[in-house]
Amino acid sequence: MTAKNELAMIKKDTVDVVASKVKEFQEKGELHFPVGYSPENAMKSAWLTLQSTQDKNKKPALEVCTKDSVANSLLEMVVQGLNPAKKQGYFIVYGNQLTFQRSYFGTMAVTKRVSGANEIDATVIYEEDEVDYDMLNGRITNLQHKQKFGNIKKDKIVGAYAVIKLPNDQVYTEVMTIDELRMAWSKAQFWGKDQTKEKAGSTHDEFKQEMAKKTVINRACKRYLNSSDDSSLVMDYFNRNDTAAEEAKHQAELSENANKEVIDFEAEPVTEEESEVVSQSESESPKDDGQVFSNGESEKTSNQESNEPPF
Repeated sequence: MTAKNELAMIKKDTVDVVASKVKEFQEKGELHFPVGYSPENAMKSAWLTLQSTQDKNKKPALEVCTKDSVANSLLEMVVQGLNPAKKQGYFIVYGNQLTFQRSYFGTMAVTKRVSGANEIDATVIYEEDEVDYDMLNGRITNLQHKQKFGNIKKDKIVGAYAVIKLPNDQVYTEVMTIDELRMAWSKAQFWGKDQTKEKAGSTHDEFKQEMAKKTVINRACKRYLNSSDDSSLVMDYFNRNDTAAEEAKHQAELSENANKEVIDFEAEPVTEEESEVVSQSESESPKDDGQVFSNGESEKTSNQESNEPPF
């Protein structure tokens, strides 16, 4: 089979299946897209992106990833109303699993769609800035921030806050200290084990203000959406998206670490009991019928790091 024919078969088993599933959601009234969003165009953009997506070993994602994971990643993207062409998310390979991970642009897009928010803004707080606010029922209200131009220095950042402007003049505010920002950054793979601050010359050092804004916006959007009583299909996939990516990453790391184990046969004979291989049970896929495929195929050892920080 030629490479062109093989791609056509993969597309038929993934893109076409997802398109059918999305149509089913729409016919049942479970899914409504925002004005101007075309699931067909989004999947065309995604398919073009996937053809150039590689794992960490530079192997094409469409060759190493299961069709199940490709289809589910596309479905997660479409249900959330996102498009990779607008930098609203990225396809990342973990082992033989393809995942779709929202960027902070994507998180803002979903938040506006679900909550009807008009604006989502973030501001950095520097040393000697004056910040005051009230607390009402555990939420920040009436935030006042006075800042002098001379305070704006990236090495003087002490925190950041994000504001989601909702209908009826309601406002949701989230504040993070510099320690909380760094704690969030430390969860990413680029952060060293004993690292306590940004490495000189790194993205989080050179563009510290923008990274702080992205992080606090992500937290504000997620916390606000998860505090609402929205039980829509979009929210289901919004939360599933983060969980699926973490599970795929964890399974890939387990597989990779297992394959790094070395047994010295010359030093000591290996007994029958020691040579027994214990298989690890696979994580259960979500019970929601919205998942196109189950992820039951064996894990490969390749892995892929995201170029977009998760925070």
